Amino acid sequence: MLVVEDDVATATALRHVLERHGHQVTVAHTGSAALSAAGNEPPDLVLLDLGLPDLDGIEVCRRLRSTLPDVVIVMLSGRAGEMDVVVGLEVGADDYLAKPVGADELLARLHAHLRRAEPRTIPGTTLSVGSLTLDTDARQACVAGRPMPLRRKEFDLLARLAAEPGVAVARATLMAEVWDEHWFGPTKTLDVHVASLRRKLAASGADTPRIVTLRRHGYRLDADPSDLGNREGNRTCR
Repeated sequence: MLVVEDDVATATALRHVLERHGHQVTVAHTGSAALSAAGNEPPDLVLLDLGLPDLDGIEVCRRLRSTLPDVVIVMLSGRAGEMDVVVGLEVGADDYLAKPVGADELLARLHAHLRRAEPRTIPGTTLSVGSLTLDTDARQACVAGRPMPLRRKEFDLLARLAAEPGVAVARATLMAEVWDEHWFGPTKTLDVHVASLRRKLAASGADTPRIVTLRRHGYRLDADPSDLGNREGNRTCR
């Protein structure tokens, strides 16, 4: 595990907590040092502070995601504003924790991500909802035959909704099945991933399925009017 934190006292405290619970920890105090450490020995998870003395944490996250697409990135920062959360998750972070964070919540969230680091979609299935097609074997999404690039959790979330089009799926169910059944703390990451999916679907065409918010419950994927079915078949995104 790679901890990226410029404050020495905070980094030391994080290292002690994590090592007491069996994690092997490398600490970097700058963005450049973090990128170098990750390049030399790719970590399974990066705990990344945003306020670094050289590179902004957002830029570090963007570079890590481009070179290590499967690494889990959890941002940890005193920046608790809405826009910081959105930007952090949109550039590739898997989660965001605002300082100060208790040891129990930190450990629970990190363990949840590590348990679910591998994609959890159903293998060998093609899901079709309106003009949207998801090939879960290739982990590829297409709209009207055109590829729609998705990040790992975006794909998993869309596949879960597409498995039951027109059916309301509770927030708790989505968090358990896409993130982890033992998720601890806020579920803001779900809303940000939904918002990102909506933008990508809207940009793909006027007749794409839409994700409907069900207040105080969850979300539902509705097909476009020309095709209300969800079919498992031989269509592929290739």
